[in-house]
Amino acid sequence: MTRSLTASRHRWIYLGSIVLLVAMLVTGLLSFSQLHATDLANEKAKQLSAKLSSAGYPVPSNDQITHTLGEDGGAVCANPANALNQAQWKYGMSNGAGGPGQRPVLSDAAIVRAEALVLSVYCPDRLAAFQDKLDGLDLRDTVRQ
Repeated sequence: MTRSLTASRHRWIYLGSIVLLVAMLVTGLLSFSQLHATDLANEKAKQLSAKLSSAGYPVPSNDQITHTLGEDGGAVCANPANALNQAQWKYGMSNGAGGPGQRPVLSDAAIVRAEALVLSVYCPDRLAAFQDKLDGLDLRDTVRQ
């Protein structure tokens, strides 16, 4: 084969690859769904900001709350009182060691109350089950203000 014939065949491979990649990019962009900030999401973010502020918590921006929690609370409201989430709370309320050195600690009640505020705004129907799970935890005021 001559050099120009080989280069011509490679050119078609390169052009075909580029066309295929562009087609996949367009398909991906068209099918990509993004969380859009709606009026309901903005209103709930304002409610949560007001509750967090009145309780003395640091308040993220409304845009951060809107994009994180959306209209329905996202992962926070998925099932806050199930066994997996309870295990994650208890793991988070430990000394941070791994393996046999890991021990539970007395966690601050304010940390857990913040999630209750989120639930009261985004999914108040799940708040009672969450509160029932919290009643069994030994929480204290351990963080200095």
